[in-house]
Amino acid sequence: MSFSDEELEEIKRRRLAELQRQLESARQQEAQRAAEEARRQEILRRILTPEARARLSNLKLVKPEIVEALENQLISLAASGSVRVPIDDETLKQILARLSSRSTDIKLRVSFT
Repeated sequence: MSFSDEELEEIKRRRLAELQRQLESARQQEAQRAAEEARRQEILRRILTPEARARLSNLKLVKPEIVEALENQLISLAASGSVRVPIDDETLKQILARLSSRSTDIKLRVSFT
């Protein structure tokens, strides 16, 4: 089974077009993600004091998944009026203390008999 040069070129063109579409789609998704993150950061800038933002930034280095959930919760609380804005460092510490007291660590005990 042999392909002619024209058929090979057509296959290459279709594959290249497909790859370009995939690349463009990935770029659009990345742009949307970046825009969403910029929007979140702007909201956090408005609802947190600089000290509280610094604390969250430091915590994000260690536990990014927890901080993301906390940021979502803070945005929701501020939007609903459930918390006084701007949230200062002391209030953030209290929120973090409540969260850490609620979290339960799973401990395994291994015994050999």
